[in-house]
Parts: sequence; C-alpha cells; structure tokens
Amino acid sequence: MRQAGRYLPEYRVLREKLSFIEMCRRPDVAAEITLQPLARFDLDAAIIFADILLPLEGMGIGFHFAAGDGPVIERTVRAAADLTGVHVGDPRTDTPYVLEALRLVARELGGRVPLIGFAGAPFTLASYVVEGGHSRQFAEVKKLMFGEPATFKRLMDLLADTVIAHLLAQIEAGAQVLQLFDSWAGTLGPRDYERFAAPHSQKVLDAVSGRGVPVIHFAGGSVGMLAQVRAAGGDVVGLDWRIDLDRAWAELGEGVAVQGNLDPAVLLGPPDEVERHAADVLRRARRRPGHIFNLGHGVLPATSPDTVARLVEFVHDWNGEG
Repeated sequence: MRQAGRYLPEYRVLREKLSFIEMCRRPDVAAEITLQPLARFDLDAAIIFADILLPLEGMGIGFHFAAGDGPVIERTVRAAADLTGVHVGDPRTDTPYVLEALRLVARELGGRVPLIGFAGAPFTLASYVVEGGHSRQFAEVKKLMFGEPATFKRLMDLLADTVIAHLLAQIEAGAQVLQLFDSWAGTLGPRDYERFAAPHSQKVLDAVSGRGVPVIHFAGGSVGMLAQVRAAGGDVVGLDWRIDLDRAWAELGEGVAVQGNLDPAVLLGPPDEVERHAADVLRRARRRPGHIFNLGHGVLPATSPDTVARLVEFVHDWNGEG
C-alpha cells in the first residue's frame, strides 16, 4: 500500500468559522483546503479550491450563496439591455486571491504532484447568469438562446474572453493542468450544442492550448455528442458515468486521453460495490496510456472519507482482477 503524502501537517487556519465564499477569498484558507486531501489520501494531483462563478463579479454580474439554495445571481441577463455595463473581467484585479492561493499551493507542493486550475465553460456560466441560479429545465437560457441569438452570442463572447483571461493567469500563477467544466452541456441536444456552445468552448480551449499545460475538457451529460465535445478541443475528455468507458473512448477516437467515468453515488454503497464498479472502469480502460481514473463528477457531501481512502488504495493496487 502506498502512503499518502503529508502536506501541511497542522491545519493552521480552518479553525475559523467562515462561509464558503469567505474561504474562497482567503488564499491561506483556499490553499489549506486544496492540500488537505493530499494529507489524507494518496492522490496523484491537487485541484485548487475555488468556484466557477468567482469571475462573474468582475464582469459586473454579482452573486451570492443562499443557504440551502446555492448560488443566486444578483443581475440576471435575459435581454440585450441587461448586458449594459457587463464587461470582460481581469483576474488580477477581480480574483487575485485565487492566483495567490495557486502560488501558495505550488510552492508547498514543489512539483511533487501536478496542480490543477479550472474554470467554468461559457455555456455553463451563461446558464447561471440567465437562469439566476440553479435550474431544472433551463428554460430561460434556452429562451434567450433561441429567441435572441445575437444577445446570447454577445454574452457568450464576454464569458469566453473572461474565462480565457482567468485560465491564462492561472498558468502564470502555477497551475500545471487546466480543466474546463461544462457541467450543463448535456441540457442541449447535439445540434444546439454544436451551434450555440461548442464554438465558445473551442475559443477558450484554443487560447490556452500549446502552452505546455494539458487541458481537460469536461462536458456533463454529453453521451450523445462526444464527437462534438472532442472537436471543441482539449487534451483530455472528462466522462461522466452514463456511458461505458471503452465505448466512449472508441467514439472519441485516437489521440485523446479520458478521465472520470465512476458514478460518485457508488461511493455511498458498501465497499464491495465500490470495488466492483471501480474494477469495471479499470478493465474497460485496459491499462491504455491516457487513462486518468476519477469520478464522473464531484464527491457527494455524504461520502465517507474512509470510502474515498479505500477507493484510492484499490485503484493503486489493482492487478487486473476483481
């Protein structure tokens, strides 16, 4: 069994009671939260603690987090007039705390494992901006997309340029891998994704590629449009759990790595079920170069840390059986 690394052996600042957004805005706290999993688990990378909505404030779109309701957008965009005053953000003045947290973590890690930076994809960010927060039907964003395509494109261009600026700044601050999260891409059909969302993701991915930093492109719910996701760009395509890994990789074709594929809810089950699902993912990958084992989305809050530890150990020790 491999031993977890010991980064920040004493938690220095998390004894304070801070809100989620306060934790994001404190570089020392964000750095400590980023490093905590590496102290507990034998992970192969770290991902900076932040939130995809943070760049919105610098664009003139305020938001806050409501208890039990998640993010609430304070200035929704549902017509051309709503874009007045909305502009491309500058990460150095808008979110300097994220960049400082990256620098702190990069110094602490010293290159022992890669540090991942990230941003939300333009369509996912637009979904929050237009809907006003979380949504089930995404009716408002689609209403704007279909009813006022010029306004929607203008919003998407502003978001894409802001995301590019933030990702490039993250590279300068020490991020060694980037991930573009398009969590709500699957709310679109293949043709609408190709028409309204993919060009803006491609703009972002093209702008940050070729800089010596691999880029992961995750589009949630994209089973029916993997070809379009691959065409939009990225060195690695993130997969959720709605398709078998080997089938997805065959559809994506040669020359691209894959990440993810394990349903996070599996970790709520008993150990033998967790191992059975993990082994299935590993068998389908066939030890092929370019496979990054991971969940198909984030860890669910009810997940036991002990279960995560057992999963990490199982994956590292897997011998092709089980």
